[in-house]
Amino acid sequence: MEEITAEYATEALVASSELRAIPWVTVACKTDLGRVRENNEDKFEYFVTEDRAVLASRGLIFVVCDGMGGHAAGQIASELAAKTFIDVYLHHPSTEPETAMRAAVAAANRFVNDVGRAVPSRKGMGTTLSVLVLLQDQAYLVQVGDSRIYRLRGGELRQMTFDHTWVEEATRKGMITAEEAENHPYRHVLTRAIGTEEGVEPDVFVEPAQAGDVYLLCSDGLINHVADAQIGETLGHESPSDAAWKLVGQALQGGGSDNCTVIVVRLDQIEAV
Repeated sequence: MEEITAEYATEALVASSELRAIPWVTVACKTDLGRVRENNEDKFEYFVTEDRAVLASRGLIFVVCDGMGGHAAGQIASELAAKTFIDVYLHHPSTEPETAMRAAVAAANRFVNDVGRAVPSRKGMGTTLSVLVLLQDQAYLVQVGDSRIYRLRGGELRQMTFDHTWVEEATRKGMITAEEAENHPYRHVLTRAIGTEEGVEPDVFVEPAQAGDVYLLCSDGLINHVADAQIGETLGHESPSDAAWKLVGQALQGGGSDNCTVIVVRLDQIEAV
């Protein structure tokens, strides 16, 4: 992986980025092994800075990854992907956030793929990657795989990302119905993942952020057992910390068939500078 120095990136970004708005957030995270798995292949990371130059150019970063590959391979893949994305995104020399995000995805993919090729026991390992970046008064979302990002706004829960699964793509193309998709044998078959191929194309979205928005990043260990309606109710009535614990608890009560990880981000204020 090409090394990019923090000093070079910082000089370029400070010179070109003006801080117009500061997002103030309350954050809570929770992960659990579940009732079936012997190790946790999920990984969450976040970077919340007070450095005004970094706030202006890169913002606040939240990441959830769900690894796969058996043994410890999935755990390694998710760890590598989460840390590599944040490091490369922060230190990339581009002044365009989306360019830096796509480069960070490419670097994470390359790193995981290289390790999988180099170590026989980790062959074929990979991971999902879901990223929320709150940059000034904008929300950027980066997606590979079938972990998800939701947003609660004005009491309405919306799934902000598309699952990169065979079933999701078949449903969107009209090949199968939503009812057929719910219990389809291919519902967990990924069409995109970090590290399983030499290259991967992420979805990158941007939208205006609003004070009061609540974002949820989660692995499919939550989605498998907790319905969207219950997710929305919990996010709407609980603080971020209580919501994170209760959502994971609901997944465990529903069966806990997989690792479960959530990050809840409440955007309390967007301060104009």
